[in-house]
Amino acid sequence: MAVQALQSSGVGLRRILAHFPEDLSLAFAYGSAVYRQAGPSAHQENPMLDLVFTVDDPVAWHEKNLKKNWSHYSFLKLLGPRIISLVQNNYGAGVYFNPLIMCDGKLIKYGVISTGTLIDDLLNWNNLYIAGRLQKPVKIVSMNENVVLRSALDKNLKSAVTTACLMLPESFSEEDLFIEIAGLSYSGDFRMVIGEEKAKVLNIVKPNVAHFRELYGNILQEDPQVVYKMQQGRLEIDKSPEGQFTQLMTLPRTLQQQINHIMDPPGRNRDVEEILLQVAQDPDCGDVVRLGVSSIVRPSSISQSTKGLFTAATARSMRFQPRHRSQCTAQREKGFNSSGHTLKHCSTSPSTQGSQTIITSPGRTGEH
Repeated sequence: MAVQALQSSGVGLRRILAHFPEDLSLAFAYGSAVYRQAGPSAHQENPMLDLVFTVDDPVAWHEKNLKKNWSHYSFLKLLGPRIISLVQNNYGAGVYFNPLIMCDGKLIKYGVISTGTLIDDLLNWNNLYIAGRLQKPVKIVSMNENVVLRSALDKNLKSAVTTACLMLPESFSEEDLFIEIAGLSYSGDFRMVIGEEKAKVLNIVKPNVAHFRELYGNILQEDPQVVYKMQQGRLEIDKSPEGQFTQLMTLPRTLQQQINHIMDPPGRNRDVEEILLQVAQDPDCGDVVRLGVSSIVRPSSISQSTKGLFTAATARSMRFQPRHRSQCTAQREKGFNSSGHTLKHCSTSPSTQGSQTIITSPGRTGEH
């Protein structure tokens, strides 16, 4: 399995995981705190560590986590684990994030997603939110023996290769391919216009070509549609209408549906196979596929970011600065970071929550 090649045995990640309930089908870390990135992130001290926890039973998991880490949650904790799980599953991209957590001396953000929701996204690309993260190198901290999940992880990587190849010319480099793959989950993301630097994707790929190669090498060698000249770092793809139709027919269901919606005028109601045959013969096939990906990512990026306003704990804006003490000292005693946001803490019991405050720069999430 390709994703297993990047498994991490890091003690630090396992120590952090020990602060949370054990019922995880998958836990992985990603972003600039895990893999070095070029650009502004390369010089960032103590970047936030991004984690995702996949759980079979979100209600039971949140119930346990509320007992262990009550302070991590926003006001929604007052409504109980069932409401938290309902918000997680029914709004945005199906993931619930707790940000700005001090855990084992490290600033982290962690998201929780149900195993069923993740598998569905990996196979069908319903929103490409977590599936998109898993198309880039990640550190697997924990994974159980769920055969369906493992198969879906592989299918997601293969779908990423097929989609990227449809958007590339007949011959291209490894780096060209990895840039297209890394950019899939950013395509249509409104944050790339208002906040994220334009070179984000390039900054992710450039320092990590070897990790992308490790993740996708076997898939490229086994793909009958691809000629992979590994020593030269070059690839060739069949761009004939027949070759492109074969690739289009293997795309995730939601992407096929979006392409159908783009190409089929109202009232025609042609079936998906007929539309894909038309697209395969279109010189602008790659552009149509790109539009289809954007139409998946755009609404999920907006809805998930909107949900974050409610799932993140309300930030404190008032600063505490008595005359006889420095602002830094006052903030430390009140549990503020340098921008006035309250830092929350990992704890093994509710009675010790907030007993220790570590001041550090909250940083910015290293990767979408």
